[in-house]
Amino acid sequence: MQKQIIGENMHIRRAKEADIEGILKLLVQVDMVHHNGRPDLFKGPATKYNARQLREILKNDETPVFVCVDAEGQVLGHAFCICKQVLNDNVLTDIKTLYIDDICVDENARRKHIGEGLYEHVVAYAKEQKFYNVTLNVWSCNPGAVKFYERMGMSPQKIGMEKILAKSPAKDVQE
Repeated sequence: MQKQIIGENMHIRRAKEADIEGILKLLVQVDMVHHNGRPDLFKGPATKYNARQLREILKNDETPVFVCVDAEGQVLGHAFCICKQVLNDNVLTDIKTLYIDDICVDENARRKHIGEGLYEHVVAYAKEQKFYNVTLNVWSCNPGAVKFYERMGMSPQKIGMEKILAKSPAKDVQE
């Protein structure tokens, strides 16, 4: 897949090892959005992956990662994806799904259509690779993300629900 141009000085392409430092900075931003919304679940500030894990992810065609970079190569946004397919299940069909594990735009680069560009790039990749659908999960504590994905044409597939039964582990640690 060719790189996609966004604006004059930005483009989207497959991530490479040189992008890891920028990706790690964005992963902290993602974690903090979740930590601020659900400190009982997310530690903050942390990253979902370390540099070694990212190198492995970037090498794997089953976990494509796309980045939006500026003219200097600075990572302004990323989209982590996972190829999923359940085969020969008793109930589910054998469709091939591209799951968006994470989309993040640097908080200093928002309102430049980078998120839209990343999302559209992922959809184009999924079509090119003959996926049946594109899915993702979004936390209800992030209503801006919910609205963004609805604007992109997504609709709920399923809803995760919870009932909290105990005091927050995060509060136990602080006491």
